[in-house]
Amino acid sequence: MARNVQINKDVSQPYYTDREWARITAREEAENKHQRKLFLVMTLLMAITVLMAYLVYYFVLRSHDFELMHPFNKTDSIYGIQNGLQLSDTAESFASDLCVTNTDVHTEVLNLSAYEGALFDLNDREVGYAKDIFTPLSPASLTKVMTALVAMKYGNEDDIITVTETALDIEYGSSVCDIKVGDRISLKQLIYGLLIASGNDAAMMIAEHVGGSVEGFVEMMNQEALALGATGTHFNNPHGLTDPQHYTTAYDMYLIFREAMKYDRFMDIINRKNYYAEYTREDGSNVAVTWESTNHYFTGEASTPDNVIIYGGKTGTTENAGACLVLLSKDLYGNPYLSVILHSNTKETLYSEMNQILSLIEN
Repeated sequence: MARNVQINKDVSQPYYTDREWARITAREEAENKHQRKLFLVMTLLMAITVLMAYLVYYFVLRSHDFELMHPFNKTDSIYGIQNGLQLSDTAESFASDLCVTNTDVHTEVLNLSAYEGALFDLNDREVGYAKDIFTPLSPASLTKVMTALVAMKYGNEDDIITVTETALDIEYGSSVCDIKVGDRISLKQLIYGLLIASGNDAAMMIAEHVGGSVEGFVEMMNQEALALGATGTHFNNPHGLTDPQHYTTAYDMYLIFREAMKYDRFMDIINRKNYYAEYTREDGSNVAVTWESTNHYFTGEASTPDNVIIYGGKTGTTENAGACLVLLSKDLYGNPYLSVILHSNTKETLYSEMNQILSLIEN
């Protein structure tokens, strides 16, 4: 029987039958498949090896690169301790940067009829004068310092507020900015009206807008007071009109005013004699008004003490609270002082006795 032989004319190549050639081809394909599997297995093993090496480095070796921290790391700024202290050092107290006293100070040098009076040296953190500064009293419109503080801290001054009936829910004849229901006015403008014109209507609209309700805002005021350490304070409204559950102390007013001074907006407002505001009525017509300061040092109704520069402050007056004033002043070298009077009998007496307190500033 004749053999089926494939003849290759290239004499350099061997001669194969079809069956032999198929066997050779199959063997080569099997070998290639085996090589591919081997390559994949080696690649996978290499990847696993690299991963294991990384995990060993990260969880075993790399941990030695870090400095272990004390569970309560006292150098964290939240504890109020300076960096670089050792664990045996003592933390600074809450009041380390405050003027502190637990008694009257230098009351023998002045004879004030006001119920409370105080002078605080903000640079040297010293109490220059203190008369009964921890007794809770009605603060009248000094309340609005806290109202402004909460509004600046939690509100957006660019918000446009539509005045509601809430603005009218105040004592008839009390100080107002004279905003009307339906007016559209910014939160920033309301804060200026609150502190310069002492507008009770502005206080109510600020409270409703920032707090969601007047009650909600008052709760925010009380929480802020506690956070500042103003434990002799409780607010029941955002404007300061008389309420038996609404009171503060001269020392707490120092704490609140000092915190408000951290805001540039507040510092700009209290230094102004007036403020020009433009906003719109409900019908789209424009309103232009100038709110004038209630501070007699700015209106010229009270004389500025010699060698003292009045920077600004907040006034307050009701029948129950008497005449009140918290004031930021500076000596001729620019050193700041905060002074407070609660419940002076009249406005004339208020400024006369404030001048007595300011006379204690050394130049």
